[in-house]
Amino acid sequence: MKKVLITAMVMSLTFSLNVMGQDTIPLTFEEAVEIALKQNVNYQSLKNQQEVLRLEKTNAKLRHLPNLNINNSFYKQIGQQFQQVEGQLIVTNQINNIISSGLQSRMPIFNGGARLHQTQAAVYYEEAGQNALARTAEVVIFDIAQQYLQVLLDEELYKIALENLENQKKQLEQIEGFVKAGLRTLSDQYNQQSEVARLETVALDAKIQWETDLWTLAETLQLESAMVPDLTPVLLGKQESEFLELPLEELYAIGMSHRKDYKQQELLEAANKKMVNVQRSMMFPQVNAFFNYNTFFTSLDERVISEQLFLVYPQRTIGISLNIPIFNNFDNKVNVARSRLEYQNQLLEKKALERKIPQDIKLAYENYKASIKRQEATQVQLAAAEEAQKAISERFRLGVSNFVDLAQANQQLVTAQSDHAQALYTLYFQEIILKFALGMLEIQGASY
Repeated sequence: MKKVLITAMVMSLTFSLNVMGQDTIPLTFEEAVEIALKQNVNYQSLKNQQEVLRLEKTNAKLRHLPNLNINNSFYKQIGQQFQQVEGQLIVTNQINNIISSGLQSRMPIFNGGARLHQTQAAVYYEEAGQNALARTAEVVIFDIAQQYLQVLLDEELYKIALENLENQKKQLEQIEGFVKAGLRTLSDQYNQQSEVARLETVALDAKIQWETDLWTLAETLQLESAMVPDLTPVLLGKQESEFLELPLEELYAIGMSHRKDYKQQELLEAANKKMVNVQRSMMFPQVNAFFNYNTFFTSLDERVISEQLFLVYPQRTIGISLNIPIFNNFDNKVNVARSRLEYQNQLLEKKALERKIPQDIKLAYENYKASIKRQEATQVQLAAAEEAQKAISERFRLGVSNFVDLAQANQQLVTAQSDHAQALYTLYFQEIILKFALGMLEIQGASY
């Protein structure tokens, strides 16, 4: 028993020194969520990807306009130069400085609707990315809520363990007084000493669990080294969510209309269908209008640069090109098949999510109702355990009850306190789970 006490004291002192050596940062739940969103890799990656999707949507819209390019080249030819003068071809060995310039423009007239479908697909992809970003934010909120509440629960259980330890120490002092007065035997004193030693380790285990989960939360938030959060408690109590008054069928409809991941799947389905049409359009003839403007300057001509570039050598070409695909080694058919495969796979993912959403909602709904009943039951359990412990403690003081009855009453009280604390935090978290299943989980005051 002495070894256990010494070990517990040493470990408790070690953890106390470690905590004293750390810097703490006050943190509310909203602040924790905001930090997590800034540090979460998946969320930030999707946020960066969203910028690319936005540019791709703009690019798809601008492709309906003509493109315009200017090219210029400056070079020197050394050696034989060919000139046609009065019907004769004269060959000279000279150095020729040449400036070449051109302007090209091209605009699609008909491409089987490919650009129209591609523009619509880009809009769908960009909107799907927004929904994916919003759902990822909900996942981050859910994970932080789970860890945040677990730390608060660990802290509450640690306080219960310490309170029980202090009560049993006082009980030990009382029994020692009874032993000296001849009212109790030494066995009761030894049993109580053993119980105090056991509760020392129980309190130590509770503290270790609290600190472990606290460091896990700090790691999730990616706080600076040697920095631990000091969490602000949440308001607990019996909560009556407005969702519990609604029938399940209505909750299913709410979930299907609010779940960002389901909206994402719908948009991806529409986008992939458009991409199938894009690949099919490649099998149709392509009609494009074009305009080319070219000019050049040569040092073999004695006229000035501006006269050669703008008056003598300019050439303008305006026309329409027609490209008819006949045989392209099945390239187009393979592209259509690949796009159709992606579309069909997207349909499968959407149907799987359609089945999963009602299951998530029903499970969260039933667990929420069970949590309310559990909280009410543990409240009755706690009140009864408190009254029983008071009565048996008084009977033990009067010498009517034995030590076994007292120890059992104390243990039942601690169990009731722990069960009630867990029921309160579970009830609080269960509403978060239900909102997450419905796609309506958000934090007021957090920017994301």
